[in-house]
Amino acid sequence: MSPTKETSTNPFTLKERMKFPHQPMPEQAAELRIQNFGEVNLGYTEELARQEALRCLECAKCTCVEQCPVGVDVKEFVKLIVAGKLLEAAAKIRENNVLPAITGRVCPQENHCEGACLLHKKVDPLGIGYLERFVADYQQCVGARVAQKAPATGKKVAIVGSGPAGLSAAGDLVQKGHKVHVFEALHEIGGVLVYGIPEFRLPKQVVREQIDKMRDMGVQFETDVVVGKTVTIDELLEEEGYDALFIATGAGLPVFLGIPGEHLNGVYSANEFLTRINLMHAYEFPLYDEPIVDLRGKHVAVVGGGNTALDAIRSARRLGADKAYVIYRRSEKEMPARIEEVKHARQEGIEFRILTNPIKFLDDGRGWLGGTQCVQMELGELDDSGRRRPVPIAGSEFEIPLQAVVIATGTSANPLIQSTTPGLKTSKGGYIEVDGESQRTSCKSVFAGGDIVTGGATVILAMGAGRRAAKSIHEYLTTGEWAENPIKS
Repeated sequence: MSPTKETSTNPFTLKERMKFPHQPMPEQAAELRIQNFGEVNLGYTEELARQEALRCLECAKCTCVEQCPVGVDVKEFVKLIVAGKLLEAAAKIRENNVLPAITGRVCPQENHCEGACLLHKKVDPLGIGYLERFVADYQQCVGARVAQKAPATGKKVAIVGSGPAGLSAAGDLVQKGHKVHVFEALHEIGGVLVYGIPEFRLPKQVVREQIDKMRDMGVQFETDVVVGKTVTIDELLEEEGYDALFIATGAGLPVFLGIPGEHLNGVYSANEFLTRINLMHAYEFPLYDEPIVDLRGKHVAVVGGGNTALDAIRSARRLGADKAYVIYRRSEKEMPARIEEVKHARQEGIEFRILTNPIKFLDDGRGWLGGTQCVQMELGELDDSGRRRPVPIAGSEFEIPLQAVVIATGTSANPLIQSTTPGLKTSKGGYIEVDGESQRTSCKSVFAGGDIVTGGATVILAMGAGRRAAKSIHEYLTTGEWAENPIKS
């Protein structure tokens, strides 16, 4: 893992680098941030970024790159930071990632690049996500333009959905010279990036700035188009003249618990709750009418242990919830949420009721939620996910008083496009089937990727699918070759 001497910009030896401390991210204090929706992580200064970048071992075999779903050249962009070439560092990232200011904030790097960092064997891994965010923000601050697209190919590609998979594919395809048109069902571009992730983790302005850069590159965006109703897939291909189409609609159909009382006022799905906060501006009350029940002084819980669950309950805390709970049926070790988000939630006074499962929501006598009846759980044998299955403990029922609860236990596939596209093969769960890494569907010229294929996943995994789809679409548009039956039965 020795650095290449002729190209290294780092003046320190490997032993010296190992001794450099990891530079923590400056943050808003917990007692202040629970009163606002301002960003929690405040970003590195240039000095902090360079000090962190100096820790890189410049490994000969970059396991961090191998574990990045979009293939960012970590070693090279970090070397450019050390050399003080910040715009070049931003350009290096953008070769593989058109949304670095976003992934630098919300990607679970501990499961990918940072988890594979060789420093992590003995000390804290390199803060790759923090560095990525820093150079992306620097590029935005100085107003530098991004690389322009290639000469026009004359080919048109339609992308359905403007979430991370769709945006990633759009960025790659426009840089190949194809004309790219992104259709979004909602009134604002960004998909889950704008309706599902709260302002304190990913400011809307950051998303808008990244999308503006894509507009500069030549990507066209159109909102309020519900593909499957406003226009069909076949119409886009046959009447509108698109040469290829990528379905990246996500998996936004909420999944409920199927227990008594879910009909009560004050019970939300995570999708509805976060959309009301993010796109209906609940986080800016009283400048905007309150689009959700008043949570000030109330007891609120979220059911689930993922990032969406923590986004919801941390938002409720900022909207004035006096008591805020995470109710999760497994142990904290099994929680899929990012470690940093769990830490921030605890700092903000959120209580974790682990190994706990709701079995009934209680009526307050007026049709509103008054509480939940729960049962304690214990972990049994491994299930299909590789985690120990939670099993209820007989006679352990108890109640938690609540005035609002958010169900954040996952999503399923919205069937709209599938039901209006003859011949489009889907799985038993309604997800679109694709042919392995090519992202090809059973319909000619139609590709799909992201959560509508895999089910709910992370932003960076969806972006990885978008990049694979873009590569496959470009090959198809270049060669005209399409397998007769790409989907294996």
